[in-house]
Amino acid sequence: MNSHTHAVPVGASAMQNPVVICVAPNGARRTRKDHPALPMTAAELGAEAAACLAAGASVMHLHVRNEQGSHSLDVDRYRAAIDSIHTRTQGRLLVQITTEAVGIYQPAEQMEVVQRLKPAAASVAIRELVPDASAHAEAVRFFEWCAGHGVALQFIVYTPQEAATLQQMARRGELGCDRPNTLFVLGRYTEGQRSSATDVLPFLAAWDSTSPWSVCAFGPTEALCMTAAMGLGGHVRVGFENNLLRADGSTALNNADLVSNVAAIARHSGRGVAGIEEALHVYGARAG
Repeated sequence: MNSHTHAVPVGASAMQNPVVICVAPNGARRTRKDHPALPMTAAELGAEAAACLAAGASVMHLHVRNEQGSHSLDVDRYRAAIDSIHTRTQGRLLVQITTEAVGIYQPAEQMEVVQRLKPAAASVAIRELVPDASAHAEAVRFFEWCAGHGVALQFIVYTPQEAATLQQMARRGELGCDRPNTLFVLGRYTEGQRSSATDVLPFLAAWDSTSPWSVCAFGPTEALCMTAAMGLGGHVRVGFENNLLRADGSTALNNADLVSNVAAIARHSGRGVAGIEEALHVYGARAG
């Protein structure tokens, strides 16, 4: 099994554990009606990646859209976007594709895009790929396939109960890795959502501190949630997928605006900001 994902427990030297900043620049739901700077095309995603890299990001969580601007898992669109990002960042940004269903795709389709594309990294939601017991065995085979083909998975969990389930699966050897990298989602995609920094605590109570974790959050409290996560030894994901607002409630100029703010917090906290080598280590991903 793949066991090279890395986490430094709370209390370890801060400088041993620089913060990996992942940017989620567009998501599946928002459009330019929500923000005129929302990147949607391959070229726009490449330009946004370059700006976010300069601001402190080392990972991009990537969604692609079809010609109508709707969420897509199209392999060719992914390839075009990844090529654009790699060209603009010279390979210094880890690209993680999403397999998010958004009520459109079934588990077989979500797994197929990863198997056809073989990306360096992908995010998967346990509740989507394992909606019930009948889907369990196929999901386990998929996780093992990813480990065998060098696809670094990040497991998205929405509740502490899902985090506990993920830990149980890891102990049973069902995830293709010993220490699963996960993202705790603090809140939901609802109008006016404001996450709380204390939302992370129940997740951590269900989590093995040796496994790497990040958080994403909603609304102007995003920065507070990121600060709490950094103080507790975690990593962060920011960007327009979940939040368009600065801490004072004003609208961010672009994704790099949000990245630069959390990067400044990481630097002032003493942990510092991870580069691509450290991001690859934390995410358990291959270079290139």
